[in-house]
Amino acid sequence: MMELFTITLPISGVPINVLLLVLLGVAVGVLGGFFGMGGAWMVTPALNIFGFPMPFAVGTDLCHMAGKSIISTRRHAKFGNVDAKLGLTMLLFDVVGIEIGARLVMHLERFGLAGPVIRWVYVVFLFLIGSLVFFDYFKKRAMEKRGGSGGGEEASGIRWHETLHKISLPPIVSFPVAGVRCSMWLPAGVGLMVGVLAGFLGIGGGLLMMPALVYLIGCPTYVAVGTDLFTVMIAGFYGAFTYGMKGRIELLAVIIMLLGAAPGAQVGTIATKYIRGYGIRLMFGLTVACAMVSVVLKQLKLSEAASWMVMTAVSAMTLVVIVGMVKGAARELRAKRGLA
Repeated sequence: MMELFTITLPISGVPINVLLLVLLGVAVGVLGGFFGMGGAWMVTPALNIFGFPMPFAVGTDLCHMAGKSIISTRRHAKFGNVDAKLGLTMLLFDVVGIEIGARLVMHLERFGLAGPVIRWVYVVFLFLIGSLVFFDYFKKRAMEKRGGSGGGEEASGIRWHETLHKISLPPIVSFPVAGVRCSMWLPAGVGLMVGVLAGFLGIGGGLLMMPALVYLIGCPTYVAVGTDLFTVMIAGFYGAFTYGMKGRIELLAVIIMLLGAAPGAQVGTIATKYIRGYGIRLMFGLTVACAMVSVVLKQLKLSEAASWMVMTAVSAMTLVVIVGMVKGAARELRAKRGLA
């Protein structure tokens, strides 16, 4: 029965199940809109696990992510979660970094090393990011148990941004939506670093941008989500352009995924209205851990187990986000009725 929905993609020649791509699009739309990361850090390894050569997985994902991020960014802007000034400051350096990363991928492809090298780099960074989020979460909870408030729901257990804000290299700029005042070279440096990894891994920057905005820049989580999606959207279009010029984008797969990602992104974005602060950070850490395990399984040539791992993880987390959104909306509705 499932063979009825299997097609061979025209550019890459990869056979793929259409329903699988739509489901991946829905899940990544919800989680990308919720976490503020375009979802590309999940899609690139998933596409590679499903049979895409790694350069095609990177390029196709960047193109898909750019289109989907438009929807999520518009929603977050309506909620006042986007600091456009901060995002634009980072973007110029982000784009330069993406081009550097893309050229590194093309160089590795010529030697037949793109797949294994990128997968292991993914594993390392997923491990580091997941560890950082969990460390922050448990440190914050330990502070609260010792009798303090932990600085409120949006305060972080990791305070690196306080040290970085002491760097007074001019020009000093203010970002009012994020409530941040710092040297312009701080967001510029973060943008360049994230851009290189975005172009190399096909993640649109979101995997690192959202934690960087929280831990290095000092943004509240919900502003980091919206601002990250804003930068991911524009940087993603450049990433799609540069990979398209190199012939490494499967447009049919992009269109199929967007059919699921468009409604999913709206659901995920609305969910941030009801699930905030450490709820988002902890769920992000759990999803990163699952994605890391799936990439390791693929590297060990356990492709079927990797496919089940990645789809089960994103499906389960998508369900958690939707349930949280429904419960939050129900509470809000009851509160309004009580005031009426």
